[in-house]
Amino acid sequence: MRGLCYLYLSILTQVSSSTLKVIGFFGHNVTLPCTYDSQTHGVLSFCWGRETVPRFKCADTIVSSEDGAVLVRESPRYQLLGRVTAGDVSLTILDAQWSDAGVYGCRLEIPGWFNDEKVNTDLVMEEAPVEQPVTQDWTLTAAGTREILTISMTTNVDVGDPTLDISAVTTAEKFKAFLEVGNIGRAAAIFLSAIIIILVCVFRRRFLPKTTLQHPHTSTAENIYEVL
Repeated sequence: MRGLCYLYLSILTQVSSSTLKVIGFFGHNVTLPCTYDSQTHGVLSFCWGRETVPRFKCADTIVSSEDGAVLVRESPRYQLLGRVTAGDVSLTILDAQWSDAGVYGCRLEIPGWFNDEKVNTDLVMEEAPVEQPVTQDWTLTAAGTREILTISMTTNVDVGDPTLDISAVTTAEKFKAFLEVGNIGRAAAIFLSAIIIILVCVFRRRFLPKTTLQHPHTSTAENIYEVL
């Protein structure tokens, strides 16, 4: 008879239990969830232990609260950062260490026979992942200056400050050189044209008057011959 009662009590106490797995990173804060409906049950008493929740209370208690007031806190690293009066009694471990790995148990003491809720959480500690640098490149073109600006941004995750590596490649100098070559060609063409015009003017001044003077002599001689 006593064995049947023990079996019956074991079945009842196991009905409202659950098991979770949480992965925490070394040196970071990690939160173990445990919540209830405060609108239905009001503010409940609860406790956290470093072992699976036993049939009564908590084993190796690290935090306990009664009617919203914390009675036991094993270490200041164990914090209740949620709204306890609203049903969030999740346990946050600050600066988690390798030794924090293991099973944690949360018991919610709901009034009535065998109504307590039990949440067992297996905390697995891992090394924090190393974030890779992110590089982003942009190309900006200004039509007025004809400049091509390339900006390379590298984010340093450890320091937190971005480092900018800016290199500007301009085509203005090439364009200016091209204009200088064009100007030289234009200047040479203008110079040659001016020389040709000057030569034409000189030629006309020297040779046209003589031709104009020869015509009267020839015309007079012809008149004389005609008279004779």
